[in-house]
Amino acid sequence: MDGYWRRKYLTMTQVCCEKWFRKGTVVFGKHTCHTEVPKTGKLWTTYLRWHYQELAAEMAPVAKVGGLADVISGLGKALQKKGHLVEIILPKYDCMQVDQVSNLRVLDVLVQSYFEGNMFNNKIWTGTVEGLPVYFIEPQHPAMFFSRAQYYGEHDDFKRFSYFSRAALELLYQSGKKVDIIHCHDWQTAFVAPLYWDVYANLGFNSARICFTCHNFEYQGTAPARDLAWCGLDVEHLDRPDRMRDNSHGRINAVKGAVVYSNIVTTVSPTYALEVRSEGGRGLQDTLKVHSRKFLGILNGIDTDTWNPSTDRYLKVQYNAKDLQGKAANKAALREQLNLASAYPSQPLVGCITRLVAQKGVHLIRHAIYKTAELGGQFVLLGSSPVPEIQREFEGIADHFQNNNNIRLILKYDDALSHCIYAASDMFIVPSIFEPCGLTQMIAMRYGSVPIVRKTGGLNDSVFDFDDETIPMEVRNGFTFVKADEQGLSSAMERAFNCYTRKPEVWKQLVQKDMTIDFSWDTSASQYEDIYQKAVARARAVA
Repeated sequence: MDGYWRRKYLTMTQVCCEKWFRKGTVVFGKHTCHTEVPKTGKLWTTYLRWHYQELAAEMAPVAKVGGLADVISGLGKALQKKGHLVEIILPKYDCMQVDQVSNLRVLDVLVQSYFEGNMFNNKIWTGTVEGLPVYFIEPQHPAMFFSRAQYYGEHDDFKRFSYFSRAALELLYQSGKKVDIIHCHDWQTAFVAPLYWDVYANLGFNSARICFTCHNFEYQGTAPARDLAWCGLDVEHLDRPDRMRDNSHGRINAVKGAVVYSNIVTTVSPTYALEVRSEGGRGLQDTLKVHSRKFLGILNGIDTDTWNPSTDRYLKVQYNAKDLQGKAANKAALREQLNLASAYPSQPLVGCITRLVAQKGVHLIRHAIYKTAELGGQFVLLGSSPVPEIQREFEGIADHFQNNNNIRLILKYDDALSHCIYAASDMFIVPSIFEPCGLTQMIAMRYGSVPIVRKTGGLNDSVFDFDDETIPMEVRNGFTFVKADEQGLSSAMERAFNCYTRKPEVWKQLVQKDMTIDFSWDTSASQYEDIYQKAVARARAVA
């Protein structure tokens, strides 16, 4: 579908969706849309294979905190390109980037949802984000759940997002949409699965199948069991070991409920799916083993339109795998911007873009800074920490190196600068203690920055050691280490530096190979498409 027809289709989709609410009927029928083709006057029909509804707390670029936001927009766009109707439902945060929403407007509809024994009105907004139709729910609740000037971190997050989950299902139920797959993400929308099967299925809203993706089992959404009643769930029914009871006495676990009640459960890489069935499951390993037949790991992709060195508007010079001169120009530009030494153009530059939290291996990031200095390279860190002690520690490191023109720590997040660092760096450090998927290593490779990573989670599924003779040479794309210690990281860095300085032609070939690896969402979306198809087929067979 070319650009004109894609825009035409999206506009038409929103018009049809408004009719759904106003008439209470299904406009698309068997997922077909009709509109007249200009000039010819002929009827143009788009056949939509299935209708996917994505429910999440984030979506890039309108409401972004971490990688979840990129997944929602990336996966949604990839499924849309495959001919499916994809719609997103988000909270309407007062701090979201409204300038990233096209044609944002309030729908002339009334959606009421249950909470704490009362019915509350919800204002429904609609617009287009990254070419995808999006609904934003604005609760008319006295607590002002999403008018807090931040996305997460409130004392009542459990209440805020259980409200959103109930309101989102009510929106779908009242609209009369014939949804095939409801895909919810992380604990903030995990309530959808038990709500759907214990409440809405009894009302006849039962044709969809629920897919739940946990992006990080570190965060499970636990609360006192009684709090589950806020959104209308039966506490006595669900506070059981085989349903939603947490390992802590008197508490329930939202992610556990989604694992138990969803038809499909995924996480974001095959290796992480194996890790969480043991100690990586943070107490849910036994539940995941019980439900292992419906649980799998699918490696995330990256948005190759956003992350494309040949079109990236943030770069000084755009470049590609066939012409790497632009990469050298971007390296020189970053050095000038950050006041780094530039006397030796070939001096290796190591990049690191991350949140400074324990999961990311902060002690190893610190070691990498000093090791780079020892090896005669340059190091640029971009990122900050929500943990005051860690933030202060790295501020101290920044002060220590303030007069060193080979080390720079920028302790904040800057999207434009991140693009420049990917383009300028020769190597990229990701020494995570655990990493469900990781996107930075994929982005780095797309920009010709060779990754140095610890073998865990999605890093293990996307980076293969250059010196490992047990795997084919064409697959080897970086440098890895196993143990989360300084010795392992040092060894990987030394091997990378030796290759870079002593075998420049080999290094160039490695860079070019990395830049041509397909980390787009297309492959991942095809895997989701396959599991969706099986779930929809089973649902239709039962019907």
